[in-house]
Amino acid sequence: MATEVISGTIGVFLLAENRLLRDALTKILNKKNDICVLAASAFSPQALQQITELAPHVLLLDCAALGFAQVEIIAAARKALPGLKVVMIGMESDKETFLRCVRAGVAGYVLRDATASEVAAAVRAAATDEAVCPPRLCLALFECVARQWAQMPRFSSKQTHGLTRREQQLVEMIGGGLTNKEIANELNLSDQTVKNHIHRILQKLGVSDRLSAVEVCRIQSLSA
Repeated sequence: MATEVISGTIGVFLLAENRLLRDALTKILNKKNDICVLAASAFSPQALQQITELAPHVLLLDCAALGFAQVEIIAAARKALPGLKVVMIGMESDKETFLRCVRAGVAGYVLRDATASEVAAAVRAAATDEAVCPPRLCLALFECVARQWAQMPRFSSKQTHGLTRREQQLVEMIGGGLTNKEIANELNLSDQTVKNHIHRILQKLGVSDRLSAVEVCRIQSLSA
């Protein structure tokens, strides 16, 4: 049964396969003054529709609720609800599993030995746009970003696609995972100036999004 979210509280949808876990977490989280479990269910084809209809702030997802072949529900839920934050619970401290969850759009990652208070803290952090990551896995995330940056090709002058030097610089920074705001801060530019640069880049490359721009430049540089 769905619960209506109270103004000022964090609406949570709990997706967990084990009924005892669902009941226990629901009871614990609902005792918090700032958290309200809107609904709790096992994984099913209807789960995505229910999540979309209830529009929670946070999707609290037990790793046993779905196989990793079905991890697409995370991306699908975030696409349907752009502001949705996803917190995974019950995970092992395995680097590859952790990075796969991050790539799928998970903002919080809590290990299986976490306490109820730690789960609640992760929900609160995710709801306020903070990432939650076990200290022992932070290094894996940093190493992944470093590898991606190192693998990004440096665009030669013969493969500029008509991009200015500044625009080429922005493409490299996008490929390194930087947001528009981070690029603006790094280059001491306004957010609007960065947006204008990126708009021109997309027009010149004939693509519709930032990552496609990076991919076009990467492919052309590799074939140069």
